[in-house]
This record gives sequence, structure tokens and C-alpha cells, in this order.
Amino acid sequence: MTTQQHAPDSPDLSRQPGAWHRLDPRMLAVFPAKQLGTLIPVLAAVLIGGRDAGGWQLVGAVAAPIALVLVGVLRWLTLRYRVGAERVELRRGLIAHQRRSLRRELVRTVDLRASPLHRLFGLTVVEIGTGTGTSKEGRLSLDGVTAREGERLRRELLSRSPSTEDRPSTAKAPPARPVPKERPVAQLHLAWLRYAPLTASGLAAIGALVGTSFKVANDAGVDLAGSVYRAGDQLSGTSLLAAGAVLVATVLLLATVGSLAIYILGWWNYRLGLEPDDTLRLRRGLLTTRSLSIEQRRMRGAQVTQPLLLRLAGGARCAAVTTGLDAKTSSGGSLLPPAPLAEAHRVAASALLLGDTSMGTAAILVRHPPSALRRRAARALLPAFGLVLVAWWLSERVRELSTIWPVAILALPLAALLAADRYRNLGHALRPDYLVIGYGSLVRRRVALQRRGIIGWRLRQSPLQRRAGLVTLDAVTAAGKGRYSVVDISPARAVELVNRINPGLLANDRAPDTPPPRHRTRRRTAPLHNTTRPPTLGWTGERPDGVD
Repeated sequence: MTTQQHAPDSPDLSRQPGAWHRLDPRMLAVFPAKQLGTLIPVLAAVLIGGRDAGGWQLVGAVAAPIALVLVGVLRWLTLRYRVGAERVELRRGLIAHQRRSLRRELVRTVDLRASPLHRLFGLTVVEIGTGTGTSKEGRLSLDGVTAREGERLRRELLSRSPSTEDRPSTAKAPPARPVPKERPVAQLHLAWLRYAPLTASGLAAIGALVGTSFKVANDAGVDLAGSVYRAGDQLSGTSLLAAGAVLVATVLLLATVGSLAIYILGWWNYRLGLEPDDTLRLRRGLLTTRSLSIEQRRMRGAQVTQPLLLRLAGGARCAAVTTGLDAKTSSGGSLLPPAPLAEAHRVAASALLLGDTSMGTAAILVRHPPSALRRRAARALLPAFGLVLVAWWLSERVRELSTIWPVAILALPLAALLAADRYRNLGHALRPDYLVIGYGSLVRRRVALQRRGIIGWRLRQSPLQRRAGLVTLDAVTAAGKGRYSVVDISPARAVELVNRINPGLLANDRAPDTPPPRHRTRRRTAPLHNTTRPPTLGWTGERPDGVD
């Protein structure tokens, strides 16, 4: 139930049953200001290129802003929305009418976003989605409601309760009561900024900055490429070592500054909380603020990710494994910026309503068989041996490359370390409510997958796995990437995991004592409720009545 107290600038929908509502009138100022930035190059071209056209360039420069204001007025007059008991409706258009609606029972996300211009006028953008991806058919956007109205819409649409505006006018409105406070889970600490340079965002920022600089310079007639070539000629007079040191130092400095800027812009004022109904509420952003809500009944697990550089510094990320999220607007379900590993495990446990981190992503994993280590050693060392042989062959035939093969030998111990690290991070654990899976080396991942959220199983075995007596067990779910794999475990352990999570599915099945025949096994589909035909290696189990 949502509060019935509204701000003076927020429409009292309970007094207007079944009515359509316009966006806030302040959008008449926000819309032209937003679009004016796209017209700056056009206005500059008109004013500069039309010097000989008398006063016509002034007319053209004035006509464009006036046209924007008229478009904004028409947009405000023709766009209306309504939140009913069963549907959220939006209609727009003056000549070509467009009417769109979403069923309330299909609404999965209601996110709030406010750019600096929206915040200046006290407005926000409400993004209503059904979780069907980035398709426009599954999303509605209300660009220009008050912040209080956006918060009211978010609470109402996620509460699954009937809309107040469809309540009969004779019905007595419930008494107003204060909105219950949320329980804080995490907030930003300035000490976390040390992890910002260890992410790839800095290099991405450098690429975007360099590309934009060259494009702007080219449009302005500035020969920026020539300046770069001249700087390179000046460095050519110095030693190769000094030039390389200057280049590396410049790239590292720019990457550090860029990553810090992206971290602060994206995660400043970060707060994560649990509302009274256990809905996760995430707020973040310095200039453009964002608000993300994740219902607990949509959560299917959590994932802690550690890229190599972040792992060396003891940092990690945390993300939700959930249904109904738009990966683009939710940043992949991120719940935490780069932060200490212990904090990532704690946030994951809090998001899953676990009192102990060892019941989730921080669980102690069961090691996989030694043959899994041999497979990783072979896949890492064989390419390294090939690289050494190619380097030796080149050094024998090209005098300038005579020193590369001793350097290439370093690939062998690095490959051995990579194989050992991949095996050390490989494992799984079964907890009362979650299946925990660990894998990866350059990017180490721990996934805690809700057992009741697993809607199917798939057992795979490649020819090399067959020789090693190993299989891959895929847990299929409707959330996240859809499939999470327990790689290189014994067939007996795979059958045991399925039987413990879904008792009775493989009641008549038993793990083979020896590897199966080398001929291809026909794959059969086995519903989770069917135990009349025991599946063998290559089966796929699906639950037709699984949780979405």
C-alpha cells in the first residue's frame, strides 16, 4: 500500500478516477534545452557560413529554437499516461496517434533516472519495463514527471496492488501513513576509489577521448594527427627505452584519471537498501542519478566477479542474478562498485537474505578431480610450447629476431601458473538453498544459484572429457545468462547433485563405473517429474512448471 500524501505539484490521482494525466509542465523548458545541444553545430554553420546572406542567417538561427519550443509544446499537449488496475497506458501523437500499454502483472522494473537538467527542474524519467530485453514493445518511458510522482509510481507498480485512480469515487480512501524506511545494506566509501584504476573503464575512456578529440579537431580544421606525428619525430631522437617509458607513463596517467572520473560519475552517492518487502533499492550517480529496484521474488542468485587486476588488489564486483532486468539500463544487475572482496560477499549475502556469507558466494568449494587439472595444464602448456617452437624457428632464419625465442620461453611458466590458478578457482558447493559454482582465472567468478530457481539440467561430454572420465553439468535458469556450468566433474558427482537438488528425477539412474561407449549417445528430454525412463549421459532435464 502506498502513501496518499502528495506534494503540491503532484497530481492527486485518487481524486481523478480513470483520468489521463499529462507530464509536468516544466518539461516545456526541459525538452527544448535538451535538444538545443544537438543544434549547436547547425547554428554555428548557419552563423559562420551565411555571412553574405544578409539577415537571413539571423532568421535561421532564431527559427530553430522556436521550432524546438513548438515541438515541445505539441509533445506535452498530446502525450498522456494512465495507471489502471490492470494496465499502464501511454498515448501520444497529433496526426499519427499511437497508444501503447503494458499489463501490470508483467511489469518487472520501474527505474528512475534524472539528468542534471531534470534535477534542476525537480523532474525525473520513469522507465517501466517487462524484462523482455531492450525491445521498445516491452518498455514505457515517462520523461518528465516530478520526483515525488516518480517515486509514487514506482511503489504503486511494484506493489501489485490495484491503482488508486481506478477506485470508485464513492470509496473511502485509506488513511495516510508514513512510508516505512528501508534498511541500509551498503554505501560508498572513499577508500574504494583505489580500485577504480584497476578496471578497464580507464582504457575505454582513453579510446573514447582520443576518438572524440580527433573528430572534433578534424571538423574544426585542426591537424591534430600532424601534431602527433611531429611529437613522434621528436621522441625518435631519444632512446627507445625513454620513449617507451614516456608513452607508458602517459597512458597510465590518462587511464587513471579516466577511470576515477567514470567511477565518481557513475557511483557517487551510492546507496543500497532493503525495503520492508525485501525489495532491493539501488541509488547512484553524481550528475545523472539512477534508481534501480529488484524484487526479492525475482532474485535467483548473486555473482561475485574478480578481474585479474582487481583480484590482485583484493577487490571484487557484485551483481544480481535475476529475471526481468534490462542489462543495458541496469548495468548487468550490478549491486556494488569495485570494492573489497569481503564487502562483495557481504552484499551478495544481504541481497539473498542470508545471515552468513558462507551460505552463499563465500562458501568453501569442493575440488574437482585431478584429471580436471591435467586438462587445464594441457590446454595452457600446448599453445605455449607451440609459441616457443615458432619463436625458435624465426630466430634461426631471421637474424633480427634471434633474441625472441629466449623471451618466448617465459610463456611456459606463465602457462603453468595459469593452469594451476584455473584449477584452484574451479569448484562447487551445495548449500541448503543455493548451488555455488566457482570458475575462471583472468576473471574469477563465484555464482550462488538458487536451487528452486533451477528449471532444467543438461549434461554434456566432449570427446576429450570422455577420455578423462569427466562431464559438464549445466544448471538452466530463467535469470542471468540462462545457464551456469559445473565444469569437469565426475559423472557420479553430477548425478548426485541433480538427485540432491531435485530428488526423484534420477531415481532409477546410476552413474557409470566406466566411461560410456565412444559412439554418439542419443539425447533424450526428461521432465523433472518423469522417472519412468532414466536418462543417460547426454540427457536434458526440464521442469515444465518451473519458476520463471
